[in-house]
Amino acid sequence: MSFEIAYVAEDGAERRVPLEESWQVPLESGCPVRRFPARKWQRHLSGLWWSPTMGGHVRYESWLERDHLMALDFDATVTAIVSQPFWLSWSDDDGQRVRHAPDFFARRADGSAVVVDCRSAERRPPRDVAKFDATAVACEALGWEYRLLGATDPVVTANLRWLAGYRHPRHRLPAIAEALMSVVTGPTPLMVAAEQVGDPLAVLPVLFHLLWCQELGVDLWMPLHDRVMVRVGGGGR
Repeated sequence: MSFEIAYVAEDGAERRVPLEESWQVPLESGCPVRRFPARKWQRHLSGLWWSPTMGGHVRYESWLERDHLMALDFDATVTAIVSQPFWLSWSDDDGQRVRHAPDFFARRADGSAVVVDCRSAERRPPRDVAKFDATAVACEALGWEYRLLGATDPVVTANLRWLAGYRHPRHRLPAIAEALMSVVTGPTPLMVAAEQVGDPLAVLPVLFHLLWCQELGVDLWMPLHDRVMVRVGGGGR
């Protein structure tokens, strides 16, 4: 199977390269290859996600895409995210030209890449499954990770949605952040940490921001509550 990638460069020009040459293309600096039209009575709600990873907005076409985009944004190893990053085209068994635009392309700090498609399991007709399978083959040839993602874990997603409300740098108040980092020397109940620093109404937004940035950590598989244990996180942004 012979693949070709078409992408829109940062200058707005469309370019095409054989698959084997695309590993060196900075796709994370490009533009979406297609528009995101809004139509009356459409099934999915599209929108813009403000990404601290990108320092700007990234488009999504459904709430499922938004939730997986949020998780990519939370991933401390990810340094760039672009939606609808390229057209992957190839010829099928009947010689007909087929193309597919994955939902997201993410670049990691180590230079590796991940390509993401978001589709719930019950909405994967055979024609689309064939496109996903071909995309997985192309990504494997390039050494890229490919993810076909369906429904998210409800607890993890709910926690990330809450923390994402504090993802903007405006919630980082240096004095409070420094005090929190000095208080959380080991596993500490969330509200205890906040109360040791000051008025929880002022401290909690900073604490949630540090959790989003992963400078502090918490078990996301458990619902967030005032007694959840907060610890010093790893990595961060």
